[in-house]
Amino acid sequence: MTRKNGFVGRRNLLKLVGVGGASLAATSAAGNFIWGAQSAVAQPAKIEDKPQPVDPNMALQKLLEGNKRFVNGKRQNPNQSHLRLQETAVAQYPFASILGCADSRVPAEIVFDQGLGDLFVVRVAGNVASQTAIGSLEFSTAVLGCQLIVVLGHSKCGAVQAAIKGDPLPGRIGIFVEEIKPSVELVRHKTGDMEKNAIIANAQHQAQQLRESSTILAGLMKEGKLKIVPGRYDLATGKVTLLT
Repeated sequence: MTRKNGFVGRRNLLKLVGVGGASLAATSAAGNFIWGAQSAVAQPAKIEDKPQPVDPNMALQKLLEGNKRFVNGKRQNPNQSHLRLQETAVAQYPFASILGCADSRVPAEIVFDQGLGDLFVVRVAGNVASQTAIGSLEFSTAVLGCQLIVVLGHSKCGAVQAAIKGDPLPGRIGIFVEEIKPSVELVRHKTGDMEKNAIIANAQHQAQQLRESSTILAGLMKEGKLKIVPGRYDLATGKVTLLT
């Protein structure tokens, strides 16, 4: 069976979508007890039909190359055709996961020049590793097979600015801001730009939270099947910089 980026080719796709009735069974063992991630009007897929996960280093390189195209104004806008839409209706096999900020100026698929089904994106204000965010990323790695998580902070982050300011906040806004304050304290007496330092520290801190707060993610990392990398996106240039 021919494939394009891990998906069935045009001829085989048309065969699949032409058959009605049965649901596509999730091929991962973990998918047996998690809500139906892979379903379609198709015959049950064979286990061998599931593409191999993308190596974390290759996945990271693919993201960086896409970001370079975005910065240079040479976007390819891949995997955005009607055929891709049909392919992803059958199943999803994202090659990387992103824990990003909910800020409207940082849409992951655009800044990394990717398309439908390429990225599993979790967006929370301040790119905070909340319990729901961690659960979503456990799903993307243990069930969908992503071997890379990028925790993406960005310049001029309002959530980080609020954490630095420290004023009382209405409603539930203060919940995620509280999760950022430990990062702020780490750099409060550091030389240089306070806001930039805090944004970097927060991305690093949230990445560490993922490593330490999830036995699933920790187990995958121990097996060499997962890499978690913090990064910073610059609103003015569009460039993503990896953080150590």
